[in-house]
Amino acid sequence: MVRLAGWRPVDWALLAGLTLLGIAATWSTWVEIFSQAVRSEEDSHILMALPIAVWLVWLRRGRFRMCPPTWTLLGPGMIVLGAVVERIGIVQAIEVFRHGAALLVVVGAAVTVLGTKFVKQFLPAFAALVFLLPVPGRIRQQIAIPLQEYSAQGSEFLLELFGVAVTRSGNLLQINGHDVAIAEACNGMRMVAALALIAFAFIFSVPMRNHVRLLILAVSPIIALVVNVVRLVPTVLLYGTGNVSLADLFHDLSGWAVLVVALGLLWGFLSILRWIEIRIDPYPVSRR
Repeated sequence: MVRLAGWRPVDWALLAGLTLLGIAATWSTWVEIFSQAVRSEEDSHILMALPIAVWLVWLRRGRFRMCPPTWTLLGPGMIVLGAVVERIGIVQAIEVFRHGAALLVVVGAAVTVLGTKFVKQFLPAFAALVFLLPVPGRIRQQIAIPLQEYSAQGSEFLLELFGVAVTRSGNLLQINGHDVAIAEACNGMRMVAALALIAFAFIFSVPMRNHVRLLILAVSPIIALVVNVVRLVPTVLLYGTGNVSLADLFHDLSGWAVLVVALGLLWGFLSILRWIEIRIDPYPVSRR
């Protein structure tokens, strides 16, 4: 059982009260964010961000005893900054500023009670909350367009490798006389944002050295491309048969299933690092 030394019922009440006030003050923005997450596949990663943040807190629950709540002016400062950023977002019509301002206000309200030491001890959980923000359209396009091209090339290679007659023109694949646009079969952005969140959760769920974390983050785009092609090949084959309804169903279901595949690849990569005797464990090895 975790001992919560220094935590009083009044601290929990104040934490809940201020956080709820922060949510209430930015309610319309949060409704917009989560409505967008439900409507748009590209922003569906938002639905996973809060559960993963809670998971990262739970893994570090033993640290509660080391950081009792300590009031800090950093929280009100974040709230004021959020108000300023929101105003700029409204005047300049910059959505990411408005969304980020809502996050600053709510987190600032919580940090007011929790204190800076708590933030330091649970920093990965706070960082995971950034994934609550929708990806700006310009950034989405800069990532999705190259991913579509690489995915088309990878899918063409695999299909030809298995003897399937396919021709490619840019991001358009033709199979059995049916044209399949990669944007139609799998636009890629949903995979990138969700896989980035999965990779982030993985590296901060498993104890490892920081340089190993950086290495896994560096290879995560390759893993994203691999699982995107794994999803894309059968999707293209289904579209190529002309059974659009079945292809659409597979496309929707496989979008979440490949996240499990990506997690397995991350575990596999970590196992390879251990196999080649790269030091993973962040804790010193005891010597007798």
